[in-house]
Amino acid sequence: MTYDKENIFCQIINNKAPSERVFENENALVIKNINPRAPYHLLVLPKGEYESYTTFGTNATDREKLDLMEAINFVIKEYHLDDAGYRLVANTGYYGGQSVPHFHIHILGGEKLPTFGL
Repeated sequence: MTYDKENIFCQIINNKAPSERVFENENALVIKNINPRAPYHLLVLPKGEYESYTTFGTNATDREKLDLMEAINFVIKEYHLDDAGYRLVANTGYYGGQSVPHFHIHILGGEKLPTFGL
C-alpha cells in the first residue's frame, strides 16, 4: 500500500493544516484531538510516513522509536495521567477502526473510561 501524503496528519505535521500542538521533538508530534472522547485525548504522531504500527515497528529508526516514546511519556507526565490511569490506543486498518491512514496513538484519560469486556 502506498502512503497517502495528503492525509490530515501528514498535513498537520507539515504545517499545512491547523492543530493544537502540545509537544514536539525531531520525530514526533503531540496534538489535542479535535473530537475528544475523554477530558484528556491527545494524539501522538510519528513524523515519518508510517501507515500502521507494523510499518512503524518494522521501518522506523531507533531514534524515531525513542522520540515517539518520549512524546508519550511527556503527555503522561504533563497531564498527571499516572495518578488515576490512562488508555493508549492505536487503531489499525479497516477492521481496527483506523480513520486516518497515518500511524498514531491516542492517549485518553481524566475520567473512568468504559471497559471493553476483554
